[in-house]
Formats: sequence, structure tokens, C-alpha cells
Amino acid sequence: MEEAVRKILVEIGEDVTREGLIDTPQRVAESLKYLTRGYQQNIQDVINGAIFTAVSDDMIIVKNIEFYSMCEHHMLPFFGKCHIGYIPNGKILGVSKLARLVDMFARRLQIQERLTHQTAQSIMDVLDCEGVGVVMEAQHMCMLMRGVEKQNSVMTTSAMLGSFRKEASTRNEFLKLIKD
Repeated sequence: MEEAVRKILVEIGEDVTREGLIDTPQRVAESLKYLTRGYQQNIQDVINGAIFTAVSDDMIIVKNIEFYSMCEHHMLPFFGKCHIGYIPNGKILGVSKLARLVDMFARRLQIQERLTHQTAQSIMDVLDCEGVGVVMEAQHMCMLMRGVEKQNSVMTTSAMLGSFRKEASTRNEFLKLIKD
């Protein structure tokens, strides 16, 4: 990877021997490994057994989960907030595991639409819950600093599964509660 970064630096017209760039290939390689660490993770390890029995069938919501990802089209960052709601069916997930699932999928080259769906589907699969709703709001650097350069653009995606898709009242309750 370091050699590829050196070649890129040369191709854009840089002097790879100048002081500020000597260690850049190594730093970029380490950075990319960190930013894409989701490829080295799997759902079972992330959840780590934090599934608990619950008698509640009320909606559980975690809002404003920060996430950082990189678009697969330009390898530029996109970042924002994720809101997750689900209705348990006898099992709940440790609250930090929701954020860890978001991070696992976000730390891969992504498109926001897929990231939203993967997050929702993984919760549905792991908990076999009644329904799941995931809404993600993000700013994309490929829109902010290149291309159309629209500084205030925010992309919103949603994935509604189970009762969140089938029942308008459930979906509307979730959407109302995450508005703040």
C-alpha cells in the first residue's frame, strides 16, 4: 500500500523526498487500515454475547449515533448521525452494540443506502425482533469539496423492516421520536 501511495504522490506532481512527505505513504497506509477496519470485524464478535432476555415489547430507540465512513466511488469521507429503533421479540441488545454495529459497517467502503440497510438487517437478524427502523443523515465530502460543491447538503436514508415497514403507526412513532 505504501508503494501505491508513493506512486499517487508522484502522479499528482509531488516530490516524495521532501520533508513533509517522507513518511506520508506509511501514515496513509496506517490510516486506511484504521478507517476500513470494518472488513476485519464480524457481527458475532461485535455483539460478543450481549443479547439479553426482555419481557418488554415497547420501542427502543438510540439516537444520534455518530458514524464516519468513506464512499466507495471517490474514497472520500461521509459522516453523520444514525438513529435506530426496534421493537423486541423477547430479546434486546446491549445498547453499545448498536453503535458498534453501525461502526463495523461504516468502516468499510460504502454507499449510505447500503450502510443503512446493512445496519437494519443485522439487528433484525440477530434479535429476530418485531421490527427495526434505521435513519441515517450524512454529509458527503464528494458533494462538499468536489463536483457540485454544495456545502449544506445532507443525505437522509432509511430502512424499515418488519412492523416498521408494515404498520404506519409504528413507523410514524419512530420518525416522530427521532426528530429532536
